[in-house]
Amino acid sequence: METRYAHHPEDMKKYTTTELRKEFLIETVFEPGHVHLTYTHVDRMIFGGVTPTDQELTIKLDKELGVDYFLERRELGIINIGGEGSVVLDGTEYDMQQRDGLYVGKGTKEVLFRSKDANNPAKFYINSAPAHHTYPTVKIDIKNIKPLEMGSPETLNERKIYQYVHPNICESCQLQMGLTMLSAGSVWNTMPCHTHERRMEVYLYFDMEPETRVFHFMGKPDETRHLVMKNEQATISPSWSIHTGTATSNYTFIWGMCGENITYSDMDLVKMEDLR
Repeated sequence: METRYAHHPEDMKKYTTTELRKEFLIETVFEPGHVHLTYTHVDRMIFGGVTPTDQELTIKLDKELGVDYFLERRELGIINIGGEGSVVLDGTEYDMQQRDGLYVGKGTKEVLFRSKDANNPAKFYINSAPAHHTYPTVKIDIKNIKPLEMGSPETLNERKIYQYVHPNICESCQLQMGLTMLSAGSVWNTMPCHTHERRMEVYLYFDMEPETRVFHFMGKPDETRHLVMKNEQATISPSWSIHTGTATSNYTFIWGMCGENITYSDMDLVKMEDLR
């Protein structure tokens, strides 16, 4: 597990492209047969990819977190973006088709990740946040989620937002997680943009062709920067930073949030004339 520390917005003004990428971009999320996790000190979110092949994988983070097992004081959200697989929670197995999700409550001791076919492995993307209460585990099937339909072709941001770990779907302490799919011909996400003064956010971009690139914009509204990202890369967005992007083609991304509340609409909108 890699650790990323928090940053003052004034410091970011001085970063070169290389420094910006080192601090906020996660270039490798999925690797067959491996667990790749990042621990950010921004609201202590842990996120990353678990890609089992012919052997099951688990997350062992006891000494790193000062606990006896990973979810002793944490909750977990999972979305599978790869082949068919399953997740075993304290002996109970949950089949995970592509785009299926799972909320796992605090106190679950054993979490095992499996793929049905090693040649087409599952790719489990996870978000985990500190938790103060145990809520029930919930399997989330994307077919049962009614998406929010937003944007339009005229503004190049027609998209469907699927809320997974969200009060409309299941209870959680502070974690929220969902998936946004852009329609063909649309390339902008979250524009007009906003910040979350009371919550941080993590993005994973995927469903992109090898040559497709996302230009992910971040920074304070009056001091913006950008990261050029390719398929299956992730980025950290502190509460003071905007998080919006455009790309050379349409794409899908998973957003995860944690912080002071679980109110999806709690955001500070940024006027277009205030962007710099």
